[in-house]
Amino acid sequence: MKQLNEWLISFFENLDISSHWASAFGITISIIVLIAAALVAQLLVRIILVTLIHRIFQKTKTEWDDFLIKRKVFSALAHLPSAFMIYAVYDFSNVEEVSFVLSVVSRVYFVFIFTMAAVRFANTINDIYQTTPYAATRPIKGYVQLIQILIIFMAVIFGIAIVINKSPLGIFAGLGAMAAVLLLIFKDSILGFVASIQLSANKMLKPGDWIEMPGHRADGTVIDISLNTVKVQNWDKTITTIPTYALVSESFNNWAGMEESGGRRIKRSINIDMKSVHFADDKLLEKLSHFYLLKDYIGKKQQEIREFNQNLNIQEGDIYNGRRQTNLGIFRYYLNAYLKQNPNIHEEMTFLVRHLQPTETGLPIEIYVFSKDQRWANYEGIQADIFDHVLAILPEFDLRVYQNPSGYDITHLASSLKSDN
Repeated sequence: MKQLNEWLISFFENLDISSHWASAFGITISIIVLIAAALVAQLLVRIILVTLIHRIFQKTKTEWDDFLIKRKVFSALAHLPSAFMIYAVYDFSNVEEVSFVLSVVSRVYFVFIFTMAAVRFANTINDIYQTTPYAATRPIKGYVQLIQILIIFMAVIFGIAIVINKSPLGIFAGLGAMAAVLLLIFKDSILGFVASIQLSANKMLKPGDWIEMPGHRADGTVIDISLNTVKVQNWDKTITTIPTYALVSESFNNWAGMEESGGRRIKRSINIDMKSVHFADDKLLEKLSHFYLLKDYIGKKQQEIREFNQNLNIQEGDIYNGRRQTNLGIFRYYLNAYLKQNPNIHEEMTFLVRHLQPTETGLPIEIYVFSKDQRWANYEGIQADIFDHVLAILPEFDLRVYQNPSGYDITHLASSLKSDN
């Protein structure tokens, strides 16, 4: 390049152009030729060498080399011939300023190439890790992003050192005074890094978990965990972005335990009008004994009560001192038997039909069971079928659901009073 520049200057001077303009034209054309040669070199390397490497790697059985191609690591390294070319021919002996600028550009170019290749290689490591079984429970994307930030930070320091012609160690020493500013700039990254370690070490969260965080309007599946943010795809397909450190500093529900357990909880109650609860007379017992789920129970229970009363010398017609069945007790047994024969209910998990504390709105009878199907739509269908049946079967036990008076009730009462008058 030095010889080309000198020849061009001599050529323009022979055209009776002043030495100043001849030097300017010579340097400009030399730089244009250098850039064109660098671009041609990069293009040839990309077409020949990189294409050849890609074809070789695509034929191998391993996956890690495919990720190198996917992340374009070799495409980044294809810039090296251009950088070497500029570095090798930057000497313009007659113009030291141009030589210095080209020297700086070539060295900064080297830093840029290796930084780009290192960042892409870090992404490749994360891709390879995603193929291992550990990735499901311990994602490393946050750590990879931290390494990339450090690589870029180091590259910036080296780039500045090259431009100002100082040692990088001197710049690092001067950063001590800027520590507070750096902490402020990278506050989110530092907090996110610490939070990522806590989330991973304590197995609090992983991609694919269903979490609920009302404070951030998040209710859905975790699709990405990065250094600074966690992305949640809600059930309405919207994406909620949560700061990583918020998952450590605030509370959230992780439904992964439910999904891994094999069941989904059904916990719902129905309020019984307490005025409809009474002892079961012979007529009601005869009626209910025809129920498939109750025919054996009612007979055995009556025999048990009869023997108990006889042991206490209580006469069979004594309704005040002896034991008797209630319509509500029979209904609770029926509900247990009905749920146990339901193929969609998990019998090996918690299985309860219980009373809750009576209130002014009646006596709550709660069903606390787990469905085998965890899919939302199917789960809601199973739950609805159960309570459809409960509401329909209650009158057969002479029981009523408590419900605040509606417009229909008031109209019906008014009509009854009018007919009585």
